[in-house]
Amino acid sequence: MKRLITLLICVVLVMALASCGGSSTVASGLLDVFEKNADKSAQEIADLMINDESIPFMGMTMPVEEGLLNGFGNEEITGFSEGVMFGPAIGTIPFIGYVFTLSSGTDADAFVKTLNDNADLRWNICTEADELVVESKGDKVVVIMSPESFEDAESDVEDEVPVYGDEFVDTFE
Repeated sequence: MKRLITLLICVVLVMALASCGGSSTVASGLLDVFEKNADKSAQEIADLMINDESIPFMGMTMPVEEGLLNGFGNEEITGFSEGVMFGPAIGTIPFIGYVFTLSSGTDADAFVKTLNDNADLRWNICTEADELVVESKGDKVVVIMSPESFEDAESDVEDEVPVYGDEFVDTFE
């Protein structure tokens, strides 16, 4: 009887662990889009990523030039011939991404290391991303700073937004 109970407990534990392994995050889902389209231009990839069905907000893309980029502090990001930022049109969503086409002669591993070493998940004073993904494929590099899920991000923003009533107005009268 003890062996049967032990066996049942083991089966339940294995099934519980197996069910947890299938979850994906925002960044991992977008990484699939990048990997399937790495032969396209940086602009085309960024457009596909920001218009992916997993993105619940109105997004935008914008070409970027070498130099200081949002999300990387005071480190100048160089070594790319085409760069495109993609993200929400509203700044309080903790999400930003970039797609880069590396310049000829740029070491992809060194470029990825620079991005990883200098990424600031709290690039915007109002938000903080949960995860950072930096991947390369061929001459393309993608960076995604995002919440693990948008459901969690939306509830965090709602919890932090102060609601002012009459007491706020009274302080200025």
